[in-house]
This record gives sequence, C-alpha cells and structure tokens, in this order.
Amino acid sequence: MGSAKKRLLITGGSSYLGQYLVPLAKSQYDVCYTYFQSDPLRLDGGVQLDVRDAGAVRELILACEPQAVIHLAGSNRSDDMVSVIREGTAHIVEAVEEGGIRLVHMSSDVIFDGRYPPYHEVDRPTPIHAYGQAKADAESVVSDFADHVIIRTSLIYGLTLMDRGTEWMVAALRQGQPVKLFDDQMRQPVWTETLSLACLELVFADYRGILNVAGGQSMSRAEFGLKLLDWWGIADRGSLSIGPGDPEWPADTRLDLSLAKELLKTRLLGVDDVIALHRT
Repeated sequence: MGSAKKRLLITGGSSYLGQYLVPLAKSQYDVCYTYFQSDPLRLDGGVQLDVRDAGAVRELILACEPQAVIHLAGSNRSDDMVSVIREGTAHIVEAVEEGGIRLVHMSSDVIFDGRYPPYHEVDRPTPIHAYGQAKADAESVVSDFADHVIIRTSLIYGLTLMDRGTEWMVAALRQGQPVKLFDDQMRQPVWTETLSLACLELVFADYRGILNVAGGQSMSRAEFGLKLLDWWGIADRGSLSIGPGDPEWPADTRLDLSLAKELLKTRLLGVDDVIALHRT
C-alpha cells in the first residue's frame, strides 16, 4: 500500500494566487483551503473562515490536522487591512505553534521604502505606508515561530485569469475613466505558476527563514501594465496616461533573487518569457 498523502491547509484559497495554487496543490497533497465570503473554486476541502477569529482558526487547524499551512489570506482594504494581516497572521502562528505545524507565509516587496534596491533576505523592512507596515508586522510575528518560511514577492499576474489590478484598469478604460500607469516604480512581476510552484517546493523543504521569490525581469509598473493590456487585447486606451506615481508608494522594490535561484528548481521567469510560453 502507498503512503497517505500529506495534508496541507491553504488560507486565502479564494485569493488570486489561491485560485491557481489550490488546484495545483491538490495534485500532490490532501488539501483544505479557506475562503472569506465566496468560494470561486468550489472544490472539496473548502471552508469559510475569518482569520480574525482566533477560535475559528484554532478549530479549523484541529479539524484539518495539516502537516503544513500556506498562509495567503490578507486584505488591502483600508477598513480591515491591519486586522486581517496582522491579527490574522498572529492567530495562524498561534495555532501552528500549538500543533507543531510548518508555516509558509506570503509577504510582499512593499515592506521596503524603495530607496536602496536590490533588497536581500537579511534587509530589515522599512515600510512607508499602512499596507507595507501591516505586512512587516506580520513578518515579525511569523519570525518568532521556528518552523517557517517567509516568501517576499512582487506583483502577481496570470495570463489565463485576469488579475484584480488589470480588471480594475480595463473596467475604468472601458468607461472612459482616467487610468494612470506609473513609470517611476520598479517591480519584478511574478507569474502565478512560478509563485505556486515555489510555495509547493518550500512547504516541506528543510529551508527556514526569508526567501525572495519574484519574476526574473525588472520593469516599471507602466511597462508591466502595457504588456498586460496588450495580452488581453485592450486597444481602447483613450483615458490612459503614463507618468510619475504616488510618492507614498516605494519607487524601487526590486529583490535580489540569488538565493532563490540557488535553492529552487522552479525557474523565476520574467514577463516576456511567460508571454512567449503562452504564444507557443
């Protein structure tokens, strides 16, 4: 008889990344996943959860009995952002620590102020806005737990399901509303498959600590936005402008990917590489 599959819990399975990661993970593991209000996946193992409810988090961990948790759940809405990111992460950490369960936590490149790129795993967060501060606080909570991996990543996109930022941009353009793409903010957009495969590599790996995982191609947010508009065939761009961005957002959060390239089998493809793959 073959050995039973390891059990994995993915919070935020209804998130943009979660919608790709959950089905991929199910091919390898026995997966439970959570959603907040609605479940676009509607697969076996979906459970509604508010990570701000410490008791509900603990009950789910006890019921699911995972060997590892990938924590994706978060929010960028101003009314609940801090509580979901900071408190929700604390509740997850409390539950996995009690159960001796490995944790993979998803963080962001915007924990940095964007003044001194490229950022290495040893660089301390220097957030300049509320979202970056909340993500930095969550990292601090996770780092107190021994068996963890913190993945710092960048803008997440796919070419089969439109990401939320592009959805907003396309809707605004179709209504003739102004859309501005920033040409002074540098990022490393990461493909959903790249990030998902990296998560699954790391979930039961020996590595512990922080790891930068992003796309291998650096570009401005304007260049990235234009490439996605081209991919989705959005030709009507009459209300689109390009120029400098909000100074409250970091200008250049490029990450040093040397360690990830050394540790991972997953290739850190750039946007142009991914587009070329989809066109072949």
